[in-house]
Amino acid sequence: MDEELLELKKQALQEIANAQDSSEIVQIKSKYLGKRSQISRVMSSLKNYSIEERRTLGQICNTIKNEIVEALKAKNNQLISETSYSIDITMPVDEDRGSLSPITIVGNEVCEILEKMGFAIVSGPEIEDEYHNFDALNIPSTHPARDMQDTYWLGSHKLLRTHTSPCQVRAMEKYGAPLRIAAPGRCFRNEDIDASHENTFFQLEGMCIDKNISIPNLIYVMKSILSEIFDQEVQVRLRPGYFPFVEPGFELDIKCLICEGAGCSTCKGSGWIELCPCGMIHPNVLRINNIDPNEYSGFAFGIGLTRLAMMKYHINDIRVFNTCNLEELEQFGIV
Repeated sequence: MDEELLELKKQALQEIANAQDSSEIVQIKSKYLGKRSQISRVMSSLKNYSIEERRTLGQICNTIKNEIVEALKAKNNQLISETSYSIDITMPVDEDRGSLSPITIVGNEVCEILEKMGFAIVSGPEIEDEYHNFDALNIPSTHPARDMQDTYWLGSHKLLRTHTSPCQVRAMEKYGAPLRIAAPGRCFRNEDIDASHENTFFQLEGMCIDKNISIPNLIYVMKSILSEIFDQEVQVRLRPGYFPFVEPGFELDIKCLICEGAGCSTCKGSGWIELCPCGMIHPNVLRINNIDPNEYSGFAFGIGLTRLAMMKYHINDIRVFNTCNLEELEQFGIV
């Protein structure tokens, strides 16, 4: 095992030395330090070893991780220092270039659709507190669902919000019931970056609370949004899904519009894209926020605006959005 780990370190350091740009650095970091890396697998299996073996292997793994991290930092700094920009401020402006981000375009379209249905658009802070991000959404400190969200903790019970659901809590606190709101915004999770995952992404949370709200109301709203966004009939499916703040909960999937269901890297070969967790608001969430669940019911949904933009513009790699590379975006007719 020691020799395998040392060989792994040698391979990682060689790949870092040969990296040509920052995107390669990100991929190498995910490959060797990510949750599915060999080092992570070894660390997870330490419980199967004796105390002495655990101590030895754990020390080797930590040393290797630290060396790889330092090598990644040094290489990234080197690449930044070697990058030079030359700007001629006397050049005329190309007025035909540039546009809103595709995510912003799709987000605006969804907001316009929801506003026509009577939803108010709200916002909230990206640096959240533990209560609004978790506790008020039926996710107490002992709840295992907290581990599913790979949170960036900032200390003093502050964090980078993992979803825009805290905006729903703040709206319930401010307005009570009945209530119809939508909250678009940026979210953060410590994800391994690949074609369909980023650590910074955009969501839109929707919530409707009133008397006699039921699942058919939820399905109507979701179908209305998707049919207008894609301007075509799309295939969707509902699967049972667990989310602490809704009961019952569902996963709404859309047939992949990039491969038309044949299977690709974006949909991980399944032909379907997980687009929208949704469900009926859990009675505990209503109670926590001083709304009587015996009088009111409601539904909530979370649309992944980043993935929605990928489907609309047939972009097969989520990393395109954060490259700021106009030439890449021009391929999709966005700028």
